[in-house]
Amino acid sequence: QVQLVESGGGLVEPGGSLRLSCAASGFSLDRSGIGWFRQAPGKERERISCISSSDGSKYYADSVKGRFTISRDKNTVYLQMNSLKREDTAVYYCATDYRSHCRELYYFPSGLWGQGTQVTVSS
Repeated sequence: QVQLVESGGGLVEPGGSLRLSCAASGFSLDRSGIGWFRQAPGKERERISCISSSDGSKYYADSVKGRFTISRDKNTVYLQMNSLKREDTAVYYCATDYRSHCRELYYFPSGLWGQGTQVTVSS
């Protein structure tokens, strides 16, 4: 079965850190760009970051630039989240459209999505 599986979410205090993982099952991630998105209750889905497999290019939303870092190894993409804020609370999803460059995915998300992992930033 082809799927993406996110993990690493949880409850963290403001200023804390979490690392999310996105792993592929049934196919290899090494040729696909991967994007991270999030959706908070009552809000629209927001693009966060993406990383290409073709040239390693990365995109970040202004809201997370300097705090979040995306990286990858052969079959997993990571989102290191530092200096977390309450407004980072959301369900975080990874996705791929199987293109090697992630720009299209980042701006026009489609394709295969994971089930999401909850991140709650609260004291």
